[in-house]
Amino acid sequence: MKALIAMSGGVDSSVAAYLTMQNGYDCTGVTLKLYDNEDTDELREKTCCSLDDVEDARSVCRRLGIPFFVCNFKDSFRENVIERFIRAYENGATPNPCIDCNRYIKFEKLMRHALELDMDILVTGHYARIGYDEARGRYLLKKAVDLSKDQSYVLYSLTQEQLSRLYLPLGGLTKVQTREIAEKMNFINAAKRDSQDICFVPDGKYAEFIERQTGREYPCGDFVDEAGNVLGEHKGIIRYTVGQRKGLGLALPRPMYVKEKNLAENKVVLCDNSALFSRELTAGDINLISTDRIDGELRVNARVRYNQKEQPATVSQTDENTIRVVFDEPQRAICKGQAVVLYDGDEVVGGGVIK
Repeated sequence: MKALIAMSGGVDSSVAAYLTMQNGYDCTGVTLKLYDNEDTDELREKTCCSLDDVEDARSVCRRLGIPFFVCNFKDSFRENVIERFIRAYENGATPNPCIDCNRYIKFEKLMRHALELDMDILVTGHYARIGYDEARGRYLLKKAVDLSKDQSYVLYSLTQEQLSRLYLPLGGLTKVQTREIAEKMNFINAAKRDSQDICFVPDGKYAEFIERQTGREYPCGDFVDEAGNVLGEHKGIIRYTVGQRKGLGLALPRPMYVKEKNLAENKVVLCDNSALFSRELTAGDINLISTDRIDGELRVNARVRYNQKEQPATVSQTDENTIRVVFDEPQRAICKGQAVVLYDGDEVVGGGVIK
């Protein structure tokens, strides 16, 4: 059995490669070239996919004695991740490029490439688990044992076909155990910090990145309150996200937050914290894992952002590609463009993009 290991240069994918070898697979490592380093600002250790990461992955493969190659997916990454990121901000949404990268690059394009190379499985260093339910005849996606590192939220878009060909060897480990294995193997990246920033915007300055990429200027406009009263001037609508308080550049008598962005009038609407809460959302572009359709109303726990604690809710499917989620308690700053992911215990029911 042959396995293609997606290697970011970090400790997780390196240990995933080692564990896959230990399970008897004939392994090959691959690192994806997703952008040119000169296209980004100064790279830092907190990002992934830099030239240093490629060399770290190569070093680990050399130590394991397995083949290694680099795959150029720059064009696809620009189209499916960077351009989506830009369009989302231009349309008043808050994108999640890591989910797009998983969906369109790692588990679509790379998995297709793995099949072309006659590989039996694709392996990644994500913290989540895959199971199979014979009664339902479906592959399942479950939370990792180490809930502090669980990445099931960013994997909700996996299809049944992809789950059948994916191996996640770290799902049953804690991060401490992963690092212990890396240290035992003397991997060069055993103590390497986890990547945190968006790889193609390592300085976190999203608006400046968008302006450089598009060559466009995003004009100033009015900050207004919910009644339409002008509170000041904003510096371009792409610079703000729902729930934001810091960085508004206003001297206000009380804390105010971004509630919404009026694209037609180029206005940013501010509100008190209490006005950020809502109980309902609609999500499109859905993917269901534990079932092929939600009939009637289903009780779930849901998350509307990666680090949010799960919240009890009721979900119903309104058409083939849309769900409506009603929370038991109002949720703060639900953002268009982010993912809502539904859980039943440790099992991922599915998810979609908030509209």
